[in-house]
Amino acid sequence: MALTAPIPTSLNERVAAAVLQGLSARPRSLPPWLFYDVEGSHLFEQITQLPEYYLTRTERAILTAHAPAIVAQAAQGARLRIAELGAGSADKTRLLLAAASERQGTVVYEPVDVSASALALAARRIEQEMPAVAVAPRVMDYTHRLTLDPLLPGERWLVLYIGSSIGNFDPAEAAHLLARVRAALQPGDSLLLGVDRVKDTATLLAAYDDAAGVTAAFNRNLLVRLNRELAANFRPEAFAHRAIWNAAASRIEMHLESLARHTVRIGALDLTLEFAQGERIHTENSYKYHPGQAEALLTHAGFRPEGVWTDSSAWFSVLLARAV
Repeated sequence: MALTAPIPTSLNERVAAAVLQGLSARPRSLPPWLFYDVEGSHLFEQITQLPEYYLTRTERAILTAHAPAIVAQAAQGARLRIAELGAGSADKTRLLLAAASERQGTVVYEPVDVSASALALAARRIEQEMPAVAVAPRVMDYTHRLTLDPLLPGERWLVLYIGSSIGNFDPAEAAHLLARVRAALQPGDSLLLGVDRVKDTATLLAAYDDAAGVTAAFNRNLLVRLNRELAANFRPEAFAHRAIWNAAASRIEMHLESLARHTVRIGALDLTLEFAQGERIHTENSYKYHPGQAEALLTHAGFRPEGVWTDSSAWFSVLLARAV
């Protein structure tokens, strides 16, 4: 049976603080974790199935081919307990859970996410489909703190951070996040990291600005959330979705661009905002890695890279690193 954690009482305060800080700044910005309310999580699942969005299917193909080898290398004779950061629906994770349960009979899986709804959905699906997996979901913001349960003798943690989620953080933030993960582990535990690779600009842009407009709806839904939770009066249709490849920073940027001069009121913050035509709210970065960059980050954070798996086009990489 799933052990459902309560939603933190400070969640709305955290939303309010992030919005006040981000929209009062110049240029304006909002953190990407705000995307993932119930509707945002649903829209993101649609994005992962789009023909332009190569990331999910490419990583899934890598895990389909190599999950047993990854699990065996991570375990090194021990029983694995698996945690996942930013688990979402845990779709690709089933491949690793199946390999672990095949190897050791049963496995405890602890998905960590800020979205209680996504965790509940993932827990129900996994427990229905995989009776050998015991799911213990944890509502937690792993970017600020990460605590993992003590292990039993003979167990090791395998922490999953797949899906290119590390790409949402600039290099300094990514280094701090990986160091925080390392601090929650013991020597011999391991981390599986998924990273997207630099490739041609047209492919990158299409992945974040699909022809069906699903990514645009995902981006604008952030404003719908602010209207609901902070008594704001954003008109989402007054903002255009923009995806930009910043080659100098090696990242895709997502923005919401004001289509005309207008005023927005955020009642819960007693805040009035004036938007100029063409003014943007920066909502997400997605950094793309050159070969060797992720390995260097992991080493600096206290891990020893032990394996890397990629697709035939070298568009995406999955790396296994051990805590030292």
